[in-house]
Amino acid sequence: MADAQTTPYLVLARKYRPRDFSTLVGQDAMVQTLGNAFAQNRIHHAFIMTGVRGVGKTTTARILARAFNYEDENGRRPTLDLEKEGMHCRAIIEGRHVDVIEMDAASNTGINDIREIIDSVKYGPASAPYKVYVIDEVHMLSTAAFNGLLKTLEEPPPYVKFIFATTEIRKVPVTILSRCQRFDLRRIPADIMTAYLEKILGQEGIGFEPDALAMIVRAGEGSARDSLSLLDQAIAHGGGSVSAATVKTMLGLGDRARIIDLFEDVMGGRVAEALAALRELYDLGADPQTLLADLAEFTHLVTRIKVVPAAADDASLTPDEKSRGRDLAQRLPMRALTRAWQILFKGNEETGRAGNALQAAEMTLIRLAYAADLPSPDEVISKLSGQVLANAPLPSPAPRLPQNGGGGGGSATALRVEAPMPVATQAIASAQPQAIASAQPQAIASAQPQAVAEPMPTTRPQAVVQPALATVATYKDLIALATAKRDVLVKLALESQMRPISFEQGRIEVALADGADPGMIATLSARLQTWTGQRWLVMVSTKPPEGLTIRQEREQRKEAATAAAHEDPLVKAILETFPGAKVVNVSVKDDEAATPEIAPAPIEEDDE
Repeated sequence: MADAQTTPYLVLARKYRPRDFSTLVGQDAMVQTLGNAFAQNRIHHAFIMTGVRGVGKTTTARILARAFNYEDENGRRPTLDLEKEGMHCRAIIEGRHVDVIEMDAASNTGINDIREIIDSVKYGPASAPYKVYVIDEVHMLSTAAFNGLLKTLEEPPPYVKFIFATTEIRKVPVTILSRCQRFDLRRIPADIMTAYLEKILGQEGIGFEPDALAMIVRAGEGSARDSLSLLDQAIAHGGGSVSAATVKTMLGLGDRARIIDLFEDVMGGRVAEALAALRELYDLGADPQTLLADLAEFTHLVTRIKVVPAAADDASLTPDEKSRGRDLAQRLPMRALTRAWQILFKGNEETGRAGNALQAAEMTLIRLAYAADLPSPDEVISKLSGQVLANAPLPSPAPRLPQNGGGGGGSATALRVEAPMPVATQAIASAQPQAIASAQPQAIASAQPQAVAEPMPTTRPQAVVQPALATVATYKDLIALATAKRDVLVKLALESQMRPISFEQGRIEVALADGADPGMIATLSARLQTWTGQRWLVMVSTKPPEGLTIRQEREQRKEAATAAAHEDPLVKAILETFPGAKVVNVSVKDDEAATPEIAPAPIEEDDE
């Protein structure tokens, strides 16, 4: 009894550290590759193991050192069958074999430390078949140390093996990587980690609850060492057993079911219930920032299930997370989930910096509750459109300006409204659906084109590319031809510097605007001959220029369309609903019916 009390306790991570590849968990791909290499006697002289902390990099290096130096009564032979200890295995496992040299690069970073390795490489192993150098955290070596190692690493003696381990593979020079066989050790999957912990608890004779193991596995993030350390702590915290209640208290977590309840209250806009639940969890010892992180994690889970329904089958999820996560994924729209993620992510940062974490968390939940049912811009436009069509007289067509000679074509208006975060959210949310339904189809069908909010093309139709010898019948055809030929100078001159007076085949008469370049006349004549294959006479009118150029006419139509847009009942409703909103852009397109398109600017969550 006295011996048991005086013997130092060996933590689970060391007590159950794998000693051969049969007990190494979660790295089947690497074990298969190494097994084939040993079976075919294609064993490399340098290996580099990379991965996050606690997945078995140094452990794999020690197992490889055993495999290289395996020797029993049948002689020396490299093998991965290490169930039976060989002559050198015990010393290698305990880290005291003279021919297996382990070096921590974090504390031995200089060229002098590498020189010691280079000097010792000249001498063969003392007793084992191979000298094995294990360098942990190799990325910490200095540039000079890496350079000093290159030659020896490329052409080592036949009795030398190098094994490197690192968590920062990108910091290792490519000159080192190119001389090694690289193995990426992956995070251990949740189902494998759960079975591994259950096996250890069975060997220790300790009872546990499945939900408790699920929380430990989730907190371990795929690291065997982290999971075993948390399991050690949970056993001590629970007095010899592992229960969900003690693990929640130990990790500062709220009950997963209560986290889901809190999520449903917030997304349902039940602010009072959400704040009461937050306060209750806080009084039980849960950290406010951890609670927000749990809410964000559950939001991510629901979003994943919505996109990939198979995500609900993850072994690390609790039954509540699986069933209620599926239900919420079906009920909540994607826009609400993405908005919740943004608010919780920012709220987590604010809570970490706040002097009073509980107050910051409460403000985050309030913000999320009021934003959860905020309508999207298209829903706002749809509701307002229904109200206008049902209750307001249809607007008369916008006035059309007289067309310039040869310019031809009508105009269509596309309207963009820039709106800040609305302050009248309740007014919008209370818009009755009946207002939309009351807009009779007959009234919509008989309305003028200007009153129907139909979507316009998102991109301007591309001009049809003319053949090499094109036919030009009007001044507008000439502008389209210059556009198709991508002659920007000629196109701008036709639109901004010239006004057509007369136009016929082979002959054009134009008036030059003030400040126009007279040299464009000769340029235009030469371009036309190249494009159409015939000579064109381009003359400058002696009459003083009258009327407007194509561009001036277009700008005038745009001004008229902007004025008409401000009188539109739908636009008026938007500007009244969103104080501070303004019309920022009205585009006019030729040869199309006038069809206003309203596109509110995106609402930034950070401004709520």
